[in-house]
Amino acid sequence: MFKIYVDGDAFPNLLKPILYRSILRLKIETFVVANKKVSIGAKSDLISYIIVEAGADVADMKIVEMVEKGDLVITADIPLADHVITKNAHAIDHRGELYSVDNIKQYLAMRDLMEKIRESGEITRGPKPFSSKDAHEFANQLNSFLASL
Repeated sequence: MFKIYVDGDAFPNLLKPILYRSILRLKIETFVVANKKVSIGAKSDLISYIIVEAGADVADMKIVEMVEKGDLVITADIPLADHVITKNAHAIDHRGELYSVDNIKQYLAMRDLMEKIRESGEITRGPKPFSSKDAHEFANQLNSFLASL
């Protein structure tokens, strides 16, 4: 059986009950990895919380270390998603995008391009605010993914 890993440092509150219900309903072992205490719901033997040291990408590297083929990682971090895909696991972002071998390099290229634009002094808009529509898209993608298994 696959496991779920949650990149907990920036996991939106709107998604916590959605994910929590799925974990309990399907009895999926889940790990929430963050550099601070993060809770996605009431205490459950199915959910383990791993707190790592503060620092750039420390939680991401812990997830990469732990994830195995077929597991699911929930993250908005594109480089982390790339590492996950490389390990033949799956990644879904907070807005419901399922990263795959077919699209991850395109997302990385766009991320790198935007970073270069910002480094050149250009002011860019960040991502649009997280909305209930995004939560709905996430729920749909998560349900589709879980149903496909």
